[in-house]
Amino acid sequence: MDPLQTTYRPRRPLDLRATVGALQRGPGDPTQRHSGGVIWRAVRTPSGVATLALAPQGDGSVRAAAWGPGRGWVIAQVPALCGGLDSDEGFDTSLHPLVRDAFARHRGLRLARTDLPFDSFAQAVIEQKVTVRQAFRVWRRVVTWHGERAPGPVAMFAPPPPSIWRTIPSWSWHRAGLEPPQAKTLVMAAARADAVERAVRRGTSAGEQGATSPDPLLSFPGVGPWTAAEARIRSLGDPDAVSVGDFHLAHHVGYALVGSRVDDDGMLELLEPWRGHRQRVIRLIMAAGVREPRRAPRLHEEDHTAR
Repeated sequence: MDPLQTTYRPRRPLDLRATVGALQRGPGDPTQRHSGGVIWRAVRTPSGVATLALAPQGDGSVRAAAWGPGRGWVIAQVPALCGGLDSDEGFDTSLHPLVRDAFARHRGLRLARTDLPFDSFAQAVIEQKVTVRQAFRVWRRVVTWHGERAPGPVAMFAPPPPSIWRTIPSWSWHRAGLEPPQAKTLVMAAARADAVERAVRRGTSAGEQGATSPDPLLSFPGVGPWTAAEARIRSLGDPDAVSVGDFHLAHHVGYALVGSRVDDDGMLELLEPWRGHRQRVIRLIMAAGVREPRRAPRLHEEDHTAR
């Protein structure tokens, strides 16, 4: 099958690697890689599995090629993936010098949107309460073992569909390194995948004013505010979602904005002036490389998969 190709010409500056590259789950991610200046993605679309290649051009455009049954879907979704639906209208950079300077230096940083809520949800569940390296290792193993080889010129795997997520046996989760509570959450959610996707799309950002009901995603067992926010950030490019409950995030935000660590409530208070764009502020802080200095040795990872 010949690839379907197009050229995307963003109306604003685009840093493709900073925007789409943020979706990659570690250097060994079987669903996304960056090689030779090209970003490759293997995805399971509503129309089937597809491989997408994105290559930035000298004139600011992006060349896109797609293979597989889902190639039409991924080509149509390229503008959203590249942040074409992300608007910073009303974003006041003058409220803090670090935010102002980071915004000026990273004008091409947009918020990507995958429009794949369940895959984003699954990633977030896997990343609950573990180190980044542990989570990336689990994602790599599960997708490689239970996903589907993606079509096209590179060896990649698309994530499994919900019908497979729900049937992964306990021993396979154990071999992959995922703890039983997270595995149970994923299996139960996969049985209600349509409801999960609807809940992601209807969700509300942390601390949202005027919300008339709780975030519907929180009604699923094992799902808290952090997981709900991460699912929306990745799948919908939510510019206001805040990952409350992250082990380090509040410390980094506090250090960047006031020079000292704060808790989640303190972080929400600091971000309040940018309501509507709180995730954008967080991304700019991260892009600026501002981190609270490490106070203790890196957490030792234990691998229980051989037990």
